[in-house]
Amino acid sequence: MSFFVHESSYVDEDVVIGDETKIWYFCHIQKGARIGNKCTLGQNVNIGNNVVIGESCQIQNNVSIYEGVTLEDGVFCGPSCVFTNDMVPRTTVFKQDWTCLKTNVGKGASIGANATIVCGHNLGKFSMVAAGAVVTKDVPDYALVAGVPARIIGYVNQQGEIVKHCEA
Repeated sequence: MSFFVHESSYVDEDVVIGDETKIWYFCHIQKGARIGNKCTLGQNVNIGNNVVIGESCQIQNNVSIYEGVTLEDGVFCGPSCVFTNDMVPRTTVFKQDWTCLKTNVGKGASIGANATIVCGHNLGKFSMVAAGAVVTKDVPDYALVAGVPARIIGYVNQQGEIVKHCEA
């Protein structure tokens, strides 16, 4: 295996890390996570239990990817973006049953800095989520979404260039 994990990071048992992947400072990779080849995880990234990350993904500093999330190949997660996995978060004092809602991020999708992806909603291939957006419904392939809540403002090509603007 030829991957790099910085000495300040912690990798739980039963984790798979692909070749040429780099995990930088203060990261935590939790039990059952699967990370593909040629990925880069920046400083202070948390990868939750059983998360699946495809190949060639870039996960910037301070990103939290919680259980139930799958990133397909080539996904970009901007600084401090976050995924949720519980529509009704409560401590176990108030909530006994918990259902992890799943989120899939399609091949080549990009998520901007400080965006939030609410669980149970999928991002289509090569879609783009603007910085600070809050995704509360599925995002179609190649759609560009922005705002709170996020809404489609255009469509992009695989390189991220806007090919169609939509009325706001």
